[in-house]
Amino acid sequence: MRNSILALATLLSQLTATNSFTLLSKHTMAAATSSTSSSELHSTVDKAETEQPLFLDKTSTQQAVTSYYGETLQQSSDLKTNACCTAVKPAPLIAQAISNIHPDVISKYYGCGFCIPDEVEGKTILDLGCGAGRDVYIASQLVGENGRVIGVDMTEEQLKVARDTQQYHADKFGFDNVEFHTGLIEKLDDIESLVDGSVDIIISNCVINLCQDKEAVLRSCHRLLRPGGELYFSDVYANRRMPQELKDDEVLWGECLSGALYWNDFQNLSKRCGFKDPRLVEDAPITIENKEVQDKINEFGHSKLEFYSATYRLFQLDCLEPHCEDYGQAVVYKGTIPRFESGWALDDHHYMEKGRVFPVCGNTYNMLKETRFAKHFEFIGNWDTHYGIFDGCGTSMPFKSSPENGGVSTKGGGGGGGCC
Repeated sequence: MRNSILALATLLSQLTATNSFTLLSKHTMAAATSSTSSSELHSTVDKAETEQPLFLDKTSTQQAVTSYYGETLQQSSDLKTNACCTAVKPAPLIAQAISNIHPDVISKYYGCGFCIPDEVEGKTILDLGCGAGRDVYIASQLVGENGRVIGVDMTEEQLKVARDTQQYHADKFGFDNVEFHTGLIEKLDDIESLVDGSVDIIISNCVINLCQDKEAVLRSCHRLLRPGGELYFSDVYANRRMPQELKDDEVLWGECLSGALYWNDFQNLSKRCGFKDPRLVEDAPITIENKEVQDKINEFGHSKLEFYSATYRLFQLDCLEPHCEDYGQAVVYKGTIPRFESGWALDDHHYMEKGRVFPVCGNTYNMLKETRFAKHFEFIGNWDTHYGIFDGCGTSMPFKSSPENGGVSTKGGGGGGGCC
């Protein structure tokens, strides 16, 4: 067990000495803790499966480490850590989809949940960091025969499982609408079949946060999305900028903590990349329950550093404004989105009941009217008169689960936990 940790530490030390860091894969780091006992976990939350990232840069090093971790980690039961995870029971529709997936894919899943928005039938979905393809094959069923799902991952061992079971799933579903590509999510330009404006929805689960060049990822996502499309993803965030000494700690990288973005830096980065109004869907605090890790953070003088898992949706809409402006508009939800007949939530503060007039800012109005959700709403008002900033629009910390906002999680009915 300690040998594997020491091997990882030695490898990362060598890489650090050459200043070589870039995203390898969200799944490969899981092997680093595949022999670790529960007493040596570096942060714990509620779910038994995990994804652990590793950051590298040069091609030869990427290949060596990919082989090392891809071969070392054989199945999800090898994992001894549940860091960066949370136990949220999947919706019945998702649970049914999971039951149709090949056991080899399920056993190779090291994820922290499943992020996919509503109303995806017939759409094209891109999964960044798809691993063995569990989420790809779930999405395959949700988009249906007329949809398409594309998975991108760095780890060939994981992708081999995904590809080897492709015919099984085609027979099971009655259609084959998936494809897999080897590549870095920071270099999506290298995948020739991914062309501008070709994707409706991009999903990702605890990957972008752990990528050093986050701006490159977000800019590529904006470029690949069709107008009205969205990036819908979960990741780890912090209440302040990560100190350099914590960024340099490979153990905290492995626990999905050192790569956490300060929430306001993330919002500003999103806007700089063209996503003008990031919307928070849900969040929960990440509780560090390992004394060794907490002591390390405290020793560096950062006991007030807080971590949160959060799901955001970023729409590719040029018509959005940097802030929520009031034009006296409103919408009425028709109750026609499947499984949400009584009401539907766009984000954590826009739950719209069926048939009820719901006042909205100009951005929310456009997020509904200029996207795939338009047919499910009636729209009231125009753009003739501007009434100032929309009431309640501010720039304070957005996470409702933070102590300053009451400490109530918006994920899975409340409670603490880990990433995504």
